[in-house]
Amino acid sequence: MAVANAAPADLGDGDVLVVAHKVVSKAEGRVRRLEAIEPGPRASELSAEHDRDPRVVQAILDESAAVLRADRGVLICETHHGLVCANAGLDQSNLAEPDTVLLLPRDPDASARALRAGIAAACGARPAVLITDSFGRAWRLGQTDVAIGAAGLVVLDDWRGRYDAAGRPLRATAIAVGDAVAGAADLARAKSSAEPVVLVRGVERFVTRDDGPGAAALRRPPAEDLFREGST
Repeated sequence: MAVANAAPADLGDGDVLVVAHKVVSKAEGRVRRLEAIEPGPRASELSAEHDRDPRVVQAILDESAAVLRADRGVLICETHHGLVCANAGLDQSNLAEPDTVLLLPRDPDASARALRAGIAAACGARPAVLITDSFGRAWRLGQTDVAIGAAGLVVLDDWRGRYDAAGRPLRATAIAVGDAVAGAADLARAKSSAEPVVLVRGVERFVTRDDGPGAAALRRPPAEDLFREGST
């Protein structure tokens, strides 16, 4: 396993390995050749409306449970994982082969658990594993890496029921630990560095022996999403 081979000798159980999803997707064969994709009527319609390659649009639709919005050439989709992101997470950057698209891992949390188990078997240490991707955010410019898969990390630190410094009860505060660690790791590597794994230390208090619920715990339930059609 390449990740285990590159790990430092002092890799510990309290460490976090943050892995860019591209290497995971490539290892899992989540690459599609455009020449093998036949666009359907919906893909052809959307591609004409938004000036996109209809084969790419079809690949996006294949990865989507729903298209929530289409505007300015971007399709905001809910993936079959339950992630809401641009173009269902499809990526064409930094791919060596032309006319291919890279898909998200089929089950990022399962991928993180498998990586963690493999690293533990090879290295004797059992660090937490995060799998990340770059997401845009509503209301904010720019992109940041977020956790789409996790094993062994408390990804959401719920402070509801605790008290602030003034003694007032906290009613809504929940810290997105997984996304914060993913964003910090992204700052340690350049987008063109070809360095897919970052070792993060100093967050041992959030690392757990069990794999936990994964990054799925970060997904907002549709009933709580104020921006879904029909929300009030």
